Amino acid sequence: MKKTTAMMAASFMIMSLVLGGCGTTSAASAATTAAVETEAQEQTETTKNDTAQDSAVQSDAAQNGTTSGSTTAKIPSAEEIEITETIENSTDEEHAITADGEEASYSNVAVVKTGDAEGDEADFYGANAAIYATNGGSLTLSEITVNTDGKHANGVFSYGEGTTVNISDSVIETSGNCSGGLMTTGDGTMNASNLLIHTTGNSSAAIRSDRGGGTVNVTGGSYTTEGTGSPVIYSTADITVSDAVMESTASQGVVVEGQNSVTLNNVNLTASNVTKNSSKSEWYQAVMIYQSMSGDADEGLASFAMNGGTLTNLNGDIFFVNNTTATIDLTGATIVNQDSEGVFLRAAAAGWGSEGSNGGHVTMNASGQNIDGDMIVDDISSLNLYLKDSSSFSGAINSDGESGDVYVEIEDGSTWTLTGDSYITSLTCSAGSINLNGHKLYVNGEEYAEGTVSEGEAIVVETASSGSHGGHGGGTPPEKPGSGSGSAGPGGDGSEPPAKPGE
Repeated sequence: MKKTTAMMAASFMIMSLVLGGCGTTSAASAATTAAVETEAQEQTETTKNDTAQDSAVQSDAAQNGTTSGSTTAKIPSAEEIEITETIENSTDEEHAITADGEEASYSNVAVVKTGDAEGDEADFYGANAAIYATNGGSLTLSEITVNTDGKHANGVFSYGEGTTVNISDSVIETSGNCSGGLMTTGDGTMNASNLLIHTTGNSSAAIRSDRGGGTVNVTGGSYTTEGTGSPVIYSTADITVSDAVMESTASQGVVVEGQNSVTLNNVNLTASNVTKNSSKSEWYQAVMIYQSMSGDADEGLASFAMNGGTLTNLNGDIFFVNNTTATIDLTGATIVNQDSEGVFLRAAAAGWGSEGSNGGHVTMNASGQNIDGDMIVDDISSLNLYLKDSSSFSGAINSDGESGDVYVEIEDGSTWTLTGDSYITSLTCSAGSINLNGHKLYVNGEEYAEGTVSEGEAIVVETASSGSHGGHGGGTPPEKPGSGSGSAGPGGDGSEPPAKPGE
C-alpha cells in the first residue's frame, strides 16, 4: 500500500463478514437470466441501431455539459484534471482516503483502489471504498480522479448521521462488481456537482444507496452504467438529480425501493434494460418502484418525480410498480418509449412479497404532461390517474378487459384519447375531455358515452409503513457483525435476501 499524503487516516478495520445479496444468484436463476438476456438483446438490436444517431447526439451533449433546457459546467475528463498527488491502496477492506469524525479536503489527487470485500461490511458500512467518510466527518473533494478495480470497491462513500461528503468537478470509474460510484448509507449526506461517473461491473449503480439511506443531491455531470443490475440510480434514500445526463446500457435507469424517493429535474435519461439479476419479473422497464422485503428499505410510500428533461426507453415498459404503494409525479417531461410493445405503466405483482398481496398501487399526477402509451393494472393492483394543467393521454387502460381498480380524473383543458378499448372503475371528467377515437370505454362495467360529464371517486389505498420517511432506507443499519448483535444479514436474520434488480 502506498500512502503519499499526511492527511491519510487510520485504515478501516474489518471484524467479520456476512454474505450479502449483491451479485449473488442461484444456478437456476442464472440460467433463466441468460436465456432472457439473449432473447431481449435480439429483440432490441434493431431498436439500438435505429437510435444510434440519437445516442451520439446525447453523448455529445454530455461532453459539452449541456442538458435539455439548460447549460451546465463542462463535464470533466480524467485527462483534463491536473494531478499533483496519487494516493493508492491495495489492501482488502481498507480505504485510500478516510475522514473519520474530522474535516478534510482533497483536490487534484488521483485515487487508485484495488482489493476486495464481501457483504454487509462493504454495502452497509463502507469497507473497501476508495474514499470513505464516517462518524460525522466532513469531506470536501474537488478536481480528483477515482479509479477502483475490486469487488465491493465503491468510489466515494458517506456513512452515518451527520456525515457529509461534498464532491465536485471530478471523475469516478469503477470496474468491479458491487462497486457504485457514489454510495450513501446510515443517514449520511452526499452532495455532488459536475461529475463524470462510469461503472462497468454488475450491481454497480452510478448513484447508489443501501441500508439506512440518507440524502443525496447531484447537480450536473454525466453518469453511465454498463453492468447487469446496475441502474444509474438505485435508491433506498432521498435522491435528487438536476441538470444531468444519465444512461444505463443493460439495466433500469432508476430503481426506487420502499419508502424512499428519486426526483429528476431537467435530466436527460436513456435506459436500455436488457438484462436481469433474477427471474422474479418477466418485464423490462426504465423505472422500477418496488419493495424487495430484504430489510434494506422501510415499507411505505415510494415516490418518483420528473420535472422537465427527457426519458428515452429502448426496451420494455416505462414504469413498473410492484409490491409497494407509489406516487409518480410528471411535469412537462418528454417521455418516449422506443419499444412499440412496451407500455407506459405496468402495476402488477412479481416475485417480491407475498402472493396475492404484492401488487402495485399507484397515484400518477400529470401536470402539463403528454403521456403516450398503454397502462396495465392487474387484479391485485390499483391506479389513480390525474391529468391536470393541459395534460394529454393517448393510450388504453386494461385493454384486454376489466382487471384492477382504476380511477381517472381529467381536469378541464386536459384530454384522454383512447387507442384501444379501456376498462376502468371510476371516472371524473367534463363533457369534452375524452376522445373515444372509435373505441369503447367501460366505467365500472357500463359503457361511457362520449361527451358525457362524469363524477367518480378515487381508489382508497392503505399505505403500509414500517418507519418514518425521509431517506432512511430500512432504518439505521444493524450493529456490525462481531459487535455482539449476532450475524444480521440483509434479511435481518442472517439469511440471504431476495434477489434485487439493482443490488
